[in-house]
Amino acid sequence: MEVNTEPINSKMHSKSGFYAGLALALSSSLFIGSSFIIKKISLIRLSKRGGVRAGAGGFGYLFDWMWWLGLITMGIGELANFAAYAFAPASLVTPLGALSVLVSAVLATNFLNEKLNLLGKLGCILCLIGSIVMVIHSPKEEQVLTVSELLKQVQNVAFVNYLISVLILVVLILIFVGPRYGTQYVVIYLLLCSSIGSITVMACKALGLSLKENSALPKAEQYLILPTVLFVIVVFCICVQMNYLNKALDLFNTTVVTPIYYVLFTSLVIIASSILFEEWMRMSTTDILGAFCGFSVMVIAIFLLQFYKDVSPIIHQRRLSGSHINFIPRSV
Repeated sequence: MEVNTEPINSKMHSKSGFYAGLALALSSSLFIGSSFIIKKISLIRLSKRGGVRAGAGGFGYLFDWMWWLGLITMGIGELANFAAYAFAPASLVTPLGALSVLVSAVLATNFLNEKLNLLGKLGCILCLIGSIVMVIHSPKEEQVLTVSELLKQVQNVAFVNYLISVLILVVLILIFVGPRYGTQYVVIYLLLCSSIGSITVMACKALGLSLKENSALPKAEQYLILPTVLFVIVVFCICVQMNYLNKALDLFNTTVVTPIYYVLFTSLVIIASSILFEEWMRMSTTDILGAFCGFSVMVIAIFLLQFYKDVSPIIHQRRLSGSHINFIPRSV
């Protein structure tokens, strides 16, 4: 009597892939968060030597080995992030990108002598708690494991409608809304970047899946058209996304752009991933609520780390109202 072990082996392979993707996502946040600090140290060294600063149009950092170390570190982090999408659900990998903000905040206090106030420390703790909750309750098994299954899912009416909605939104922002209101409201260009970014992540995950499947095939059966098309889509989407993200950063404060972009981008990636890869189909109601709560906590943590990093709680005593806490900027 033969026993069918294929479902068991598939389940074990899916779990091992999940942990591999989780490890890659965590290492990606570590490398990317560290790269910001390394490049910042390089820029500080350049200014101390009297070189023309990057903000003033100087390129002296290109001759500093430490800046290149930071660039290489970021490259390793981005490669790890790309590889993570090939193993773990996008609804897990993308939210964990918030840990890079945590890593850079902690390293900045040790190597750049930047002060992390009470709210910043609370944001770090919440970021860790949210990440742990997100990992515990996130989808563990992929619903789309082969390219043939992926091609079927792409033809799904729900995903086609999502693509059409993104296309309409992008056209409206580029032609009508952006030129009129883009310089007044930060959400406009960030919504464009986030919607295109969600397609970028789906294409990255599809590219990783096709490369992983292709590498397991004999040379005679390997295919190149689909990976090439997906690679072109990824490069094009990233170029458009970065162009308008830089425009938003040029128009608005970084402390405003970073948390809003994280929330919009991650939310749209989760929506697109749930439609295309159906990662939430086998999850219980408890896990869905847990993942939502974990993501919400991480959002609050990012806002605390970005918006209130220059705010210091000062306790004042009043005779009539008693003691209370005022949040006053340090510069005041």
